[in-house]
Formats: sequence, C-alpha cells, structure tokens
Amino acid sequence: MSGQVEESMSGRGCGRRGQKEKLYSQGVNNMVYAAIMGYGTIGSGVFEVLTVNRAQVAAAAGQEIEVKYVLDLRDFPGSPAEDKIVHDFSVIVNDPEVKLVVETMGGLKPAYPFVKACLEAGKHVATSNKALVAAYGTELLAIAREKHVNFQFEASTGGGIPIIRTLYRCLGGERISEITGILNGTTNYILTKMDREGMSFEQALKQAQELGYAEKDPTADVEGHDTCRKIAILTAMASGKEVDYEDIYTEGITKIHAADLKYAAALEKAIRLLGSAHMNGDAVSAWVAPVMVGWENPLSGVNDVFNGILVRSNMLGVSMYYGSGAGKLQTASAVVADLIEETVHLNENVPLGWSSERLSIMPVSDMHWAYFLRISGSYDPVKDLLAEHLGECRVATLPELSGEEFGLVTGVMSEGQMDAALAALAPALEAAGSGIRQKIRVEA
Repeated sequence: MSGQVEESMSGRGCGRRGQKEKLYSQGVNNMVYAAIMGYGTIGSGVFEVLTVNRAQVAAAAGQEIEVKYVLDLRDFPGSPAEDKIVHDFSVIVNDPEVKLVVETMGGLKPAYPFVKACLEAGKHVATSNKALVAAYGTELLAIAREKHVNFQFEASTGGGIPIIRTLYRCLGGERISEITGILNGTTNYILTKMDREGMSFEQALKQAQELGYAEKDPTADVEGHDTCRKIAILTAMASGKEVDYEDIYTEGITKIHAADLKYAAALEKAIRLLGSAHMNGDAVSAWVAPVMVGWENPLSGVNDVFNGILVRSNMLGVSMYYGSGAGKLQTASAVVADLIEETVHLNENVPLGWSSERLSIMPVSDMHWAYFLRISGSYDPVKDLLAEHLGECRVATLPELSGEEFGLVTGVMSEGQMDAALAALAPALEAAGSGIRQKIRVEA
C-alpha cells in the first residue's frame, strides 16, 4: 500500500480507526479504490457521500470504497479532496489499483473517450451523465460486457430516484407497456410557479435561475432536450433495444402562458412537461411535450423541483416513483448505489441495458391525444364551424377573458388528423374574425 494511502487511512485520528474496527467486525476486511472524474456539484457530492456514509457503504458493498484520485482542471485548495486531485487522466486509467471510476464531468468531451478508455482498461464506471448514456450507451454497455465489468447510470434519468435499478431488478419479470414521467425539475418548478402564483413563463424562469434551479442558458431544460434524453434511456431499458433520442418528438414549455394554466384548473387538470413511451408490440410511441393531465393522475400532484415517474406493467399494473430529480447529495446517492453494486460484482458483468437493435418509434403524426385549443373571439359565432372540423368538444371559459377568447377540449384523434383539421379550420376562423391561439395535448 502506498505511503499516500497509508497516510489517508491513519492520519485522521482515532475516529477513523474505530470506524475501521467496526467494519472489520461486520466482515468488511478489504478495500477497493475509486477515482472521481469531475469535482463539480455531483462529483464533490459523491466524495461527500462516500466519506460521511463510509460505514454504511462498506457494509453494503462488502469492502471499503476509498477514493484514490479526483480528476479536475482545478486544484481545490482546502477542500477534503485536496490531496487526491490529479490533472492527468492517464494517472487513473493506468493505475491497476483503481477498479471503480465515477464520471461526473458532464457533456460528451472528454467524458466519452475517458469512460471508453476506463472500460477497455477493465475498470467499472458509474456516471450521472444522461448525454453520454443517450448518445453512446449502446457502445459502452457492449464494451463493459466484453471486458466483464459494469457501466451503470442510475443517476442519469431520475437524479436520486432509483428507477434504473427498479426496471432491471424489481420489474425484471414484467412486460412494461408505459413509462411516463416528469423528468426535469427546472421545468416543473416553472410550471408550478405559473400555476400557483400566476407568474409568466419569463418571471418563473428568472426566479428559477436566481435560486439555482435553472442554468444561465436554460435551453436544454425548457425546450425539452434534457427530458428527451432521459426518456430515451428509460425506453431503451424497458424495451431492451437501442433508442435514438433524435427519433423522439420533443416540445418544450416556452409557449405555455399563464392563461393556459388557468384553463387547465377550470378543467380540473394540471399542465406538466412529460416524457413518455408507450409500448404495444411493435407499435412504440415516445415523445416529450407539455400535457394537460387530470387531477386524478398522480403526476398532477408532483410540484416544484420534484420528479415523478409512472410505470405500467402487465402484472404489477401501475407503480409510481417520486423524489428529488436533482440536487448534489440526492444525485450523488444514486451514483454511490452504482458503486456499491459494482463492488459486489467486481469480477462479473451485471446484465442490464439494451442490445444494438434499433427500436422503431412511430411518427408523431400517428400518435393520439385529445387536444386543448385556445381560440380568440366568442364561441357562439363559430361553434358550427368548430363542430364541422373538430367534432364534439368540451367548452371552457374564464370570466376575466369572456368575449375575448375561449377554450375547448377535443375528442381523441391522431396528431395528423388534428393538424389537418386546424389547417382547414384556420382560414375559416380568420374570416370570422377568430383564430387559434394555443394547442396543448391532453392525456387520452
């Protein structure tokens, strides 16, 4: 054992020695070394969880997990990881003592080449990086199988919610027909503020940024790209086939207005940004969009920065998973759970993930919803016109907008049918001094 590691074990006083004696009494008498790549919010959280919950982690893993290196461009003087900082990736990949690697850098470069190199070197990898898993998961899982190591990514889809392990462990014997979730805390916070406090989208976004819930550039969140990558991963897990996130229809929340939330409440519904996949044999739909969901749907009660994931399977039926979808320690907890499983299976690959066979996603034009429309003007002058093109609809009005506009909910139809109806309806409405102001999908 190196002098550096001896010092890290013995130089912390009697507390550490007492803790080690307790671990040995529980049958924990070995140590496995880990490296953390990226000491930002999540990486430092992983270091903290491994330190604070050292005894619990060791008892679950059967070995102590000791961080040997932390890779970052910065030095972090005075931090708990100060003496473990390295700036050269080759130190990690070429050290045979390092069996576990945590990737919390984010993005694709250098995360992808670094993770690939670690797997090829026979090291287990745990990541929170949804972009990496969505783009290169198929390849990285195949390398892990070939090298008899593991590539795990519990934290990549639900933050601290243990959904990946639920899919391949607890629901491993089920045939899953649906996964629908609120998978982005930033957009859920914005919609909650718009709903409860009548904020505009811009006001709610600004507050989310001030509180640190939204990035300076919020595009990935508010345009649905973050949710898209997460539902792609979950769909691949559920189907066992590769899912290209670019095949998933994606729409964000930037066009949602405060009035839409008021109409939703009048209709006893809530608007949530959902990522969803429905699997019925070869017919698979996957999409991301703001949707009106009824108050009886448990996802309607998921507020603020929390996430919720609903899974429908053929034996269990509907199950719901709720919790913090982001946060330093919440996400780090999921990463550490992966490290524990990889330590337990240090010399074998745990079957999970998907094959290289591509899952075919149906075009959005063939997917079915009901639709909420917000239409300018009064209802009575155009009701016959609307019935001709849209069939029987439920009408909704807001007292403060009476005479200015109204809302209606259509029956269930395909997106292609709705688009065709609106294309035919638009010029007739314009001639009548009216027009379509909003279209939002409604759960069928």
